[in-house]
Amino acid sequence: MIRMDVESRPRPKLVGWGLLVWLVAVGCRASESPPAEPQMLSVFAASSLTEAFAEVGRDFETHHPRVKVRFHFAGSQVLRLQIEQGARADAFASANPVHIEALRKSGAIAEAVKFAQNELVVAVPRNGGTVERFEDLVDASRIVVGTEGVPVGAYARQVLERAKDRFGDRFVDRVWSRVVSRESNVRLVRAKVELGEADAAFVYRTDTLASERLRVVPIPKEAAVRASYWIGVPAEAAHPKSAERFVRFVRSEAGAAILERHGFGVPGSDGKAGRRPNDR
Repeated sequence: MIRMDVESRPRPKLVGWGLLVWLVAVGCRASESPPAEPQMLSVFAASSLTEAFAEVGRDFETHHPRVKVRFHFAGSQVLRLQIEQGARADAFASANPVHIEALRKSGAIAEAVKFAQNELVVAVPRNGGTVERFEDLVDASRIVVGTEGVPVGAYARQVLERAKDRFGDRFVDRVWSRVVSRESNVRLVRAKVELGEADAAFVYRTDTLASERLRVVPIPKEAAVRASYWIGVPAEAAHPKSAERFVRFVRSEAGAAILERHGFGVPGSDGKAGRRPNDR
């Protein structure tokens, strides 16, 4: 009689099933793809859009969970120069059509649309100060404006040029004589008044709404200037489809509601830009 030890007895079924389970597990792990990284959308935007676009970006990400928006805020002229020098932007929002138009002419942007409007005002300290009316600018000791190349600076120059018709050349010359600083973006202009380093500054109305330390001195109707904001997708955008979705979201009802909450005006149907932003 042949006697077989229990330990040496073959167990083909158990070994076979164990091997099968192990192979299936290994195969499943091998077929699992690592979670895809969120797509990073790079948006270049004018400094005056900081608070509004931060909220726009959050809402856009909610509707597009696989996309993250990274903003670069600066003066429009600085952002335009960066794009011209090869910086990869997926979208560019300018506070002045001049910079969008320059990029369009060079082929760096094919199309642009107008999506918001703003208004230039004089910002003064909320408490105290010598400027109560526009005419009082001649009594200020320190006035701050943007540089000529930055949109808020170009708009300020338009205001003062228009003011000559009502107040005269001498008034405007006296105002310019009190300018002590020219800054490269509107946030730096605003900060001078907030920090007590200026008695008055030319900024956008939206910038005063975003600061508790400022109050508004309106600009007379004859000299008033409205700023228009344009947005486009650069030709070298890394993520053009997502960028186009972002532009559509900015111009949607949801995007318009956010912009209006932050004090921007939104163009009507006649505010569509087409291809050439010419309303300077």
